[in-house]
Amino acid sequence: MSTTELERTNLEAHVDLCAERYKGLETRLENVEKAVKDLHSEMRRMHDENMKNHQSTNKIMLGAAATVCAGILSTIIVLIMN
Repeated sequence: MSTTELERTNLEAHVDLCAERYKGLETRLENVEKAVKDLHSEMRRMHDENMKNHQSTNKIMLGAAATVCAGILSTIIVLIMN
C-alpha cells in the first residue's frame, strides 16, 4: 500500500486513513470468520448425514447376513433330516 504525500506531512490524515484501512480489514476478517463458521456448519451437517447413512447400511448388511445364515442353516437341517 503506497503512502501518500499528505500522510507523510499530516499526522491527522495518516491516522484517519489508517482508521479506514483497519475498518476495511475488520470487515474482511468478519467475512472470513463467517465463511469459516458456515463451512464448519455444513461439514457438521454432512458428517451427521454420513453417519446416519452408515448406520442404515450396517442394518441392511446385518439383515442380509442373517438371511444368508438362516438359508445355510435351513439347508444343513434339510440335508441332515434326509
